[in-house]
Amino acid sequence: MSVLTPLLLRGLTGSARRLMVPRAQVHSKPPREQLGVLDITIGLTSCFICCLLPAGWVLSHLESYKKRD
Repeated sequence: MSVLTPLLLRGLTGSARRLMVPRAQVHSKPPREQLGVLDITIGLTSCFICCLLPAGWVLSHLESYKKRD
């Protein structure tokens, strides 16, 4: 690395440190309608199925993936 590389990097990142980042003005309100138990159950079940079903498929067929045909 060149002797000038640290100086160049310090010059590039120095201006980024002084930038003011605006804070988001996030205000939340209570929900318009409450979610029922059935809605929550359907949502969580679909999330778990979408994430765990492909992983279970791969793990159950791992031996066939190891074979070289």
